[in-house]
Amino acid sequence: MKKLFLTGMTLTALFFTSCSKDTSAPLEQLSTCSDGIQNGTETGIDCGGSCGACEINTDPDLSGLITEDLTLTKDIIWELHGKVVIGDGITLTIEPGTIIKGNEGTGSLASALIIARGGLIDAKGTADNPIIFTSINDNIALGEKFGSNLSESDRGLWGGVIILGRAPISVEGDSEESQIEGIPADDEFGRYGGTDPEDNSGIFQYVSVRHGGALIGSGNEINGVSFGGVGNGTTIDHIEVVANLDDGYEFFGGTVNPKSLLAFKGGDDGLDIDQAYSGTISNSVVVQGDASDHGLEIDGAEGTATGAFTLDGITIIGLSTATDKGQIAAFRDSAMGMLKNVYAKNFNSNQFLELSDEGSASNYTSGDLSFSNSEITLMDGETIPDMFKDKTNTTSFSADAANFATSVTDGSQTVGADLSQFDWTYAKSQGAF
Repeated sequence: MKKLFLTGMTLTALFFTSCSKDTSAPLEQLSTCSDGIQNGTETGIDCGGSCGACEINTDPDLSGLITEDLTLTKDIIWELHGKVVIGDGITLTIEPGTIIKGNEGTGSLASALIIARGGLIDAKGTADNPIIFTSINDNIALGEKFGSNLSESDRGLWGGVIILGRAPISVEGDSEESQIEGIPADDEFGRYGGTDPEDNSGIFQYVSVRHGGALIGSGNEINGVSFGGVGNGTTIDHIEVVANLDDGYEFFGGTVNPKSLLAFKGGDDGLDIDQAYSGTISNSVVVQGDASDHGLEIDGAEGTATGAFTLDGITIIGLSTATDKGQIAAFRDSAMGMLKNVYAKNFNSNQFLELSDEGSASNYTSGDLSFSNSEITLMDGETIPDMFKDKTNTTSFSADAANFATSVTDGSQTVGADLSQFDWTYAKSQGAF
């Protein structure tokens, strides 16, 4: 019997018998069967003598540091208890159609899957068989894509997914590494960042992450999916985050180039960029809900190292009944990069795209922050300049908007995301688009 430990928490591989005498009997834990012989002292199936070779199955309860390669199969529902950490040199494989449920808990007890630096995730779901992370309270069953008892108002029921790598970041003090938010500072597995832009954390495809964002401290929640220093050797595409209490996705530096991301009715920002993230996010969608903040929240470098993001082919769908909440986007802290081929709709003039600080305004003037080829469906009485504002009043951003943004009717847009790429999602099943 193998046990993998981290601070007293265990993931235990349990041995079960395979018996030809009564194949209809339920599989139950045996105290031992490693020799293949039923000795009469074990609990479980009565084999009536010789067991034959034992088959190994795995306890669905996961916790702690995983120190050997592990495969999560779709034939059982797996449960995360606290932090489950895939350590350096270890590969976690998740079969298409697998369901993983995070247990409740806040603070140090919040459940999360963490791919530490040097660890790999091999999660290749499909449109027909996506991999689903959700709450233990979700009544989704094996073989199902959706449960029926939770909605977008059910947020913060567990933690989320955290992927960490060794690609460059920019933090105060110019350290090459930092500690990811949501993980206590003394937990080494929360470190991220380095000097390898081509670092590879694995493959994460056709995955839905639902009802996460557990509170770990005052004003500090876990994002649906966090990327810390993730390199461009990593493959990230066709991901959905549903009803997360904090941001849908947050990129802390790194160079990864994800595509086909969907953030659906979260409690904060849809896509959040920090610490000189310098990859390209393409063909992605944010759908705002009644608790959402910015569709995009884009921050620049924290240290002297700089990097420029690209956002290309983004659709942002607002909630027009909001007043000043649920804005299109905010560019802050000397944001640097390029926004192009963006389509936005269902926003009023109090929910504009803004340059929030002098550093971002200066970068706009110099061309280090640029906007091009965007379209927006305006509400009655509004104009393009109404939707693009410089809060510092130091640039001609609002007046310039007519040069890079066009008013269109809903359905006639020529830019934004290809929404057909999201037909597999929970958001689509709820009529989000």
